[in-house]
Amino acid sequence: MIEEVKISELVVGYYVVDIATQQNNYSLSAPGVIKNKDVINNLENKGVTSVLVDKSKTVLSEANSAPRKDRQTIAKEVKEAKAIFDQSKTIQKKVFADALAGCDLDLAPVIEATNKTVDAVFNSPDSLACVVNIREKDEYLLEHSVAVCVYMSIFARHLKMPEKVVQHLAIGAFLHDVGKIMIPDEILNKPGRLTDEEFVIMKTHANHSIDIIKKTPGISKLSLEVAALHHEKLNGGGYPHQVKGDDISKFGRMIAVCDIFDALTATRVYKEGFTHMKAFSILRELVKENHLDHTLVEDFIRCIGSFPVGSLVQLNSKKLAVVEQRNSEDPTKPTVRSFYSVKLRHYLNTQNIDLSKSDDFIVKSVRADDFNLNMREITELLLMEG
Repeated sequence: MIEEVKISELVVGYYVVDIATQQNNYSLSAPGVIKNKDVINNLENKGVTSVLVDKSKTVLSEANSAPRKDRQTIAKEVKEAKAIFDQSKTIQKKVFADALAGCDLDLAPVIEATNKTVDAVFNSPDSLACVVNIREKDEYLLEHSVAVCVYMSIFARHLKMPEKVVQHLAIGAFLHDVGKIMIPDEILNKPGRLTDEEFVIMKTHANHSIDIIKKTPGISKLSLEVAALHHEKLNGGGYPHQVKGDDISKFGRMIAVCDIFDALTATRVYKEGFTHMKAFSILRELVKENHLDHTLVEDFIRCIGSFPVGSLVQLNSKKLAVVEQRNSEDPTKPTVRSFYSVKLRHYLNTQNIDLSKSDDFIVKSVRADDFNLNMREITELLLMEG
């Protein structure tokens, strides 16, 4: 679909077919995607006032679809996202208690919580992604299911799925691990490697989840499908039913990626979480082993981003910083807020740094625990102080 777009409304990602109106006689060398703002500035300097854009070939990023936000807006959205996350944990706790007591699950509060999550994801996906980084080491069971729900919602939105579908996916993700409440604590929370016998017991949580969700009044087939497939592998080596290949739906493949990613990045009492970059590397290795879908893993990595909002990075200036806003033109150069000296091992006056306009650059992703820091305190100080 070809549309005329004013030069003032042209953004990175638009596919420009030709010049529509101009003050001079400039001509394009070839049609193509606008890769950076310099191209737009050049067209404007040449006297171009509007262009013809092919919307079917346009590759707008989420960050391009909305203006950059000020810190007060970011802080407000993060606080709202944290309230949603905390409410979801409370509801998740009740879900586990009901399941353990053998009661039917009350779907109404689950729907309310997941709808709030989906609404937040459609309005401000970065805020919930940020909150997922703030976790309690001793609440993994509760927080994992909520986090997978968040990741599944963000991923489905990134893939441009209808909001109604995303809502059903979110419910399935929220409930996917409910069967773990049936696993003995000494196995569920064992710090070391499980024995073969213990792993057989652990795997039964998937069967328990399916049984519990199946008898939940009002549950949709899609929500059940998502939960039922989260441990299946493309090579047929997953569980509980060894579903393989094309028999695993796209939704089942998606939640497998989200589930593994959160398990890899979450810090627990007995296990430190991996950085996002390390987790991405492991996901790609699982693709090679034919556990995960290659296309969806790469889509997920693009969706989450190399340096998600709220993640911690180390700069070449030996400072630690929290990512505050993504950069759609160059994901490796987000806007960050520095706060800590690695060299001096103490806090610094905070500084906002747009890495696209600075000599500073990101050396690597890091974890707060690497420096005996508390991620919750850091996030509240830097992103929520507004």
